[in-house]
Amino acid sequence: MNSWRELARLPRRIWILSAAALINRAGTMALPFLTLYLIKAIGMTPARAGATLGLYGAVAFFAGPASGRLCDRFGAGPMMLGSLTLSGLSMLAFPFAKSEAAVAAMTVIWALTTEGFRPAVMTAISESAPPELRKQAYALNRLAVNVGMSLGPAVGGFLAAVSFPAIWLVDGATSLVAAAVLWRALPPAPKTAAEAEDAALSVQGLRDPRLRFFLLAALPVSVVFFQHEGALPVHLVRDLGLSPSFYGLLFTINTAIIVALEVPLNHATAAWSNRRILSLGSALFAAGFGAYGLASRPWHIGAATVVWTFGEMILMPAMTAYVSEISPAGRRGEYMGLYMMGFSLSFMIGPWAGLYALDRWGAGTLWGLCFGVGMVSAALYSRMPRGRAG
Repeated sequence: MNSWRELARLPRRIWILSAAALINRAGTMALPFLTLYLIKAIGMTPARAGATLGLYGAVAFFAGPASGRLCDRFGAGPMMLGSLTLSGLSMLAFPFAKSEAAVAAMTVIWALTTEGFRPAVMTAISESAPPELRKQAYALNRLAVNVGMSLGPAVGGFLAAVSFPAIWLVDGATSLVAAAVLWRALPPAPKTAAEAEDAALSVQGLRDPRLRFFLLAALPVSVVFFQHEGALPVHLVRDLGLSPSFYGLLFTINTAIIVALEVPLNHATAAWSNRRILSLGSALFAAGFGAYGLASRPWHIGAATVVWTFGEMILMPAMTAYVSEISPAGRRGEYMGLYMMGFSLSFMIGPWAGLYALDRWGAGTLWGLCFGVGMVSAALYSRMPRGRAG
């Protein structure tokens, strides 16, 4: 109970940001159904539809750093409002794209505007939360995101059976509603003279050795994390003969645990050092995904999922909090943008590499590699340069 009561100490701005994230994520359905929409409604081949999804990922790779730099220049508030408004409008316009060229152009616009939101909201949380409450603030935001994501794809599945364009309409509308919430309720947070001076005097982004080391350490475990969207469903359905609905149940287990336990868990580990918490989170990811190689029954799969879910709850808020900790006040957007670029790179590598390993060497080798790769991150984090708080 103390951990939940501690959330009351968070500034009002954090709660508004989390409310906007909840509304926005509750409408997230266009991206999960993009390839199906392109195949069924536009008539693309699966290869073309996959290439369009890859185009989205490639644009997202560059959108994160660009958004971060714009946050430092214009402020996180205007960037959040601009991203939500423009992404909402782009989704409302997407169903009017009928040719492959028009779809590609709309995908680029959609990715640029949508992926600009995450570095901005992480920067805003960093600027608004006291340093001792940042992990809890990011945990609250992740709670809102996960509750929203538990609703969006489910609603999208129903809409897809009725009308594919309705997916874009609802997703775009929720982005505009989230923008309205921020515009009406979120006061501006202008850059102070001290922040501007800090930005001018600080080491820039990738020239900071702490950030370089962090991004290097984060890449292996992030590649492992994205196996849940790449190799895992194929392994479960094709190799183990389990139903697609069982794979969906794993998402329910994951989300339920996060909603129930992430805030208390981050409260309990708030005093832990960065090295300890990041290393432990990576090790749990390695153990959970590695255990899939030994799992043959549904309850084995469920237990392995629980293990890496605890890794996710420990690791993800701590990663964002560490980046916030080492970033100069006037360059938080740049640091968050580079962090998101690393995640986008992992998304580009992870599913492809996992499926390649699964087809070429089999499930045992794939999940064994996941264990080894995840432990590389754990080892690197155990030797990570200290942030301002160690």
